[in-house]
Amino acid sequence: MTDEELKAVEEKVNEKVLESCDIEICETSMEKAREMGAMALFGEKYGSTVRVVNMGDYSIELCGGIHLKNTSQVGSFKIISENGIAAGVRRIEAVTGAAALKHYQQQEEEIKAACKIVKADEGNLVKKLEALVSEQKETAKELQKLKEKMATGAVDEIINSKEEINGVSVICKEVKDIDPNSLKTMGDDIKNRLANSVLVLICKNGEKVNLLAMATDDAVKAGVHCGNIIKQAATVCGGGGGGSPNMAQDGGKDASKIKEALIKAKEVIVSQLG
Repeated sequence: MTDEELKAVEEKVNEKVLESCDIEICETSMEKAREMGAMALFGEKYGSTVRVVNMGDYSIELCGGIHLKNTSQVGSFKIISENGIAAGVRRIEAVTGAAALKHYQQQEEEIKAACKIVKADEGNLVKKLEALVSEQKETAKELQKLKEKMATGAVDEIINSKEEINGVSVICKEVKDIDPNSLKTMGDDIKNRLANSVLVLICKNGEKVNLLAMATDDAVKAGVHCGNIIKQAATVCGGGGGGSPNMAQDGGKDASKIKEALIKAKEVIVSQLG
């Protein structure tokens, strides 16, 4: 159900509560109850004699447990959840009376706590939160631009660290201060700027690691296979897997083995180009 639909249900119930509808209860046969238009509750079983509850001619149903004499005794009705229980059937859970009052009090306490945290009044809390979310988005954009700028400088440094092995430019490097999701973007940038090359980049991801190997077509023709490089390098870090000759990615469980993994990657590349 949508928020608007739930609101409509809540308003309708509270409307009938405020109307102070008298509740009439009688026992009769199932046949008579049907003639009265009583609604049977889903999943319930009934005998030959049933209890019919009529609330101001607005609601009439079969029920065995109601104890109110007037709808006003409900006090207040507040929906707290709804979910599906069968195809086309929704279950609404709500609180009433003292429980509803407690629910409102808890909500009020949370609103006051939120106001205190963001330094706002209840009247402008939403505007203050919207401003903070907008500010956070702008900060995230600026941070991303800074990361991209730093990554560009890192790419230049990484390219300058290349080695030549049998005519192929080889890079095996740990990359720091980079989002693991940006590792491939950096690899593409390096590969596009460095002809006849193979590169292995590893970055720390918490206590784990992300590994990437990429190679140009010329390097692949010379014998490079990124899948085999990553398979052996990742094993050092507690990973595995593989990939295609041109590109392979994998993860490892042990970030303390990054240097050893880079050494293994270079050994594999030297063997492939030998």
